[in-house]
Amino acid sequence: MAVLLKKSIAFCLLSAIAFVLCFFHTSHAKLQRFDHPTKSNGSVSFLVVGDWGRRGEFNQSQVAYQMGRIGEKLDINFVVSTGDNFYDNGLSSVQDTAFVESFTKIYTAKSLQKLWYSVLGNHDYRGNVEAQLSPLLRKIDSRWICLRSFIVNSDLAEIIFVDTTPFVNGYFPDTEGHTYDWRGIQSRKGYIANLLKDVESALEKSTARWKIVVGHHAIRSVGHHGDTKELEKRLLPVLQANNVDFYMNGHDHCLEHISDNDSDIQFLTSGAGSKAWRGDIKGLNGGGLNFFYDGQGFMSVQLTEKDAKIVFYDVFGNVLHRWRTMKQLHQSI
Repeated sequence: MAVLLKKSIAFCLLSAIAFVLCFFHTSHAKLQRFDHPTKSNGSVSFLVVGDWGRRGEFNQSQVAYQMGRIGEKLDINFVVSTGDNFYDNGLSSVQDTAFVESFTKIYTAKSLQKLWYSVLGNHDYRGNVEAQLSPLLRKIDSRWICLRSFIVNSDLAEIIFVDTTPFVNGYFPDTEGHTYDWRGIQSRKGYIANLLKDVESALEKSTARWKIVVGHHAIRSVGHHGDTKELEKRLLPVLQANNVDFYMNGHDHCLEHISDNDSDIQFLTSGAGSKAWRGDIKGLNGGGLNFFYDGQGFMSVQLTEKDAKIVFYDVFGNVLHRWRTMKQLHQSI
């Protein structure tokens, strides 16, 4: 009897230790890295689109068509999605037909048959997050890569994707009758602290020519949601201290280019993949606004050792705003 009791106690202790180790690993796993080679000439080009998944409606299909045209012209390496990938409430399961109807059947152009690196948006958190993160989706469409936070490295550029939704106080507790799927985030405070450490560590170690950070929520925006105060306080200082070149986001259903007053960071919003909010504009404290468009569209990025070219397009493929910066001069032209 005593022997059985000792074995039972030992088993319980081992189980408890395993649980603690599993919890620590889940809450503080290092950012997964994906190596994506540059073109033969050493350059990298990609498209950025956000807030799109509406089964082709609200001009999503038209934006997708123009993305295919521009993607072919630029011979893009991949596509970046800034979140809110499936409306209104993410995916319900890995069998949810919204995945095929809003993604596979919409982005059909040959040039878009490249990897799609995606982050979660707040609408994605209203669904089954584990389903959208599931590698099983890649069996349906091999382009799909979606993690909470991760790194895409091409040597020339390092892109860090950050899960910004847990930062926002307004989602805790649930608001406006919505339910958010916080599985995998046992401790919000610990999750954010560990994520910031991982982002800071990755940026400090990066030797890439261009440092880019992607999140769903804007740090600076004159759109509907405006600036995200929690990111201003917690994430922005990390970006400024580590010479990040671009912060790219969605969330506001518009296209924007805003310069930081305290660093060389350029804030680039590309959240106009489907439904846009016409006429919904807020003031921006401190200025820095270079471009704002309240219709549908997307953005392209071309990077070389010497320069970066950012271009915003509308739903008809017209160029709305073009911006270039020379890396060695640290100034825009």
